[in-house]
Amino acid sequence: MDTRPITPERLASSVIAVPPLARDSLLQLSEPENRKIAQFIESGGVSTLLYGGNAVFYHIRPSEYAALLGQLTEIVAEDTLVVPAVGPTYGLMMDQATVLQDFDFPTVMVLPQTDISDPAGRAAGIRRFAESYGKPIVLYLKHDNWLPPEVVGKMHASGVISWIKYAVVRDDPSQDDYLRAVMGQVPGEIVVSGIGEQPAIVHMRDFGVGSFTSGCVCVNPALSMRMLASIKSSDYAAAETIRQQFEGLEDLRNGINPIRVLHRAVELAGIADTGPMMPLLGEVEIAEIAKIAEAAETLRNIS
Repeated sequence: MDTRPITPERLASSVIAVPPLARDSLLQLSEPENRKIAQFIESGGVSTLLYGGNAVFYHIRPSEYAALLGQLTEIVAEDTLVVPAVGPTYGLMMDQATVLQDFDFPTVMVLPQTDISDPAGRAAGIRRFAESYGKPIVLYLKHDNWLPPEVVGKMHASGVISWIKYAVVRDDPSQDDYLRAVMGQVPGEIVVSGIGEQPAIVHMRDFGVGSFTSGCVCVNPALSMRMLASIKSSDYAAAETIRQQFEGLEDLRNGINPIRVLHRAVELAGIADTGPMMPLLGEVEIAEIAKIAEAAETLRNIS
């Protein structure tokens, strides 16, 4: 595992994969299957893995957190950067800060909490966690104006933020006052588009963010890396062609449930046995399986 401090150059060098987490029939972590997922992603040239929403870190048992972190360090290559998540509740993330002291992850992502919280409290809680953790964190902006842009700027200036995952969904990603305001407060090179391939061209070309995260990259990592390279070289026509190739599976994720569909798509594409969905999330409907399988197989077979 790559334990070096994260630089903007390192951040921009790879699509940031957000994989699911495989479990066995008893919901225990499956090291062999999680290794298959990580190695498949790495085989396509991806060197950054972010374990957050798709891995259902929201519902991780505190008693398994240390074992999970240990597994993540063991299943990846020496030059792969792994970013686990903490939270979303304050008490949980502070206890997780203690566990993290035994590991060398260069940063972790704080999952966004919306219930029983407010902007001032969120900022204070993240600062307290970062102080306890001893390293800057990944700020996950998933909800519109979850933190005021000026607060984000102050957090960056004071060294709290390593990088930002921006994932506020818009009908038209080019019309995003919140992203524009955030970009006015921090360097674009530390901001990453956090909603997959679909808005990545607009976010990188028009707003100047440095890279993008993806769940569907887990099904065809080499193709997603080609899209990143195309955007960085300003070949937007090629990038658009690739974006459309990811659209079929992404539309199913948006129409059914992003986490549940990706979890099953990785299995149906023949990459790994992901096992049952982690409660409190349900399984995809039987009638949806065939559509997911077709989209996943089609995407994986694109060369």
